Amino acid sequence: MDNLILPTKNTWCPGCGNFGIQNALKEAVSEMDPGKTVLISGIGCHGKISDYMNLNSVYALHGRSIPVGTGIKIGNRELNVVCMVGDGDTYDEGVSHFVHAAKRNSDITVIVNDNRVFALTVNQPTSTSPRGYVSTTSPKGTTEDPLNPLDTALSLGATFVARGYAGKQEHLKRLILEGMRHRGFSFIEVLQPCVVWFNTFPEYNERCYEMEEEYLPIEKAREKAREWDYANDNQIPLGIFYKEEKPTNEEQLGDIHQVDVLAMMEESK
Repeated sequence: MDNLILPTKNTWCPGCGNFGIQNALKEAVSEMDPGKTVLISGIGCHGKISDYMNLNSVYALHGRSIPVGTGIKIGNRELNVVCMVGDGDTYDEGVSHFVHAAKRNSDITVIVNDNRVFALTVNQPTSTSPRGYVSTTSPKGTTEDPLNPLDTALSLGATFVARGYAGKQEHLKRLILEGMRHRGFSFIEVLQPCVVWFNTFPEYNERCYEMEEEYLPIEKAREKAREWDYANDNQIPLGIFYKEEKPTNEEQLGDIHQVDVLAMMEESK
């Protein structure tokens, strides 16, 4: 497994939650086929993972990892496509791509490194920052309630929805592995403390718990997702909230794209 980590100098801050996510990903991919795994990362601290993993990888523009991953999967359906993205990357700049990939049931795995802050650009609030969060652009505190990504993903029709925590690596590895094995849009929200701007390790260590019951019916899954709404002081459930089997975007497309391309090539002669 160690050859999945490149000897590149790592510039994440000491103690960053990204280390736990990287290790969980490494162990999950090692149980799949690394040669058939493609890693797409966005812009943010999380994005550096493409420099550190010995996998075929792509750096995407800010918020554009998901459409890049969708295109790769359509082009080669034998690949395991993993989009390693951030909360600002996905719920702010890239929110429209998140919406439509979930709605279409694109057969990709989206792992959101959610530190609830734009950390790389030095502390601005994202869609999951708590109300009142003091930052460089909100010196008196934010004035809006945070987004609940799990409830949002469930409302969009995502067929695999889970939440993990960077501080529980073995549990997170299982979630990533299950997500990669799932046929359809796999959404994994990972609570990832930023030790510099928003160190939530103490809070998460106290309040996170692994659910005994998983794979809930949709309404119960949405109710469970609201148990912690990213704003209150409730306990924080971790695990697989929902899983459903239904035709993927790629299966529904069939050979449409291939036929269209061949026809265009013929017409252009």
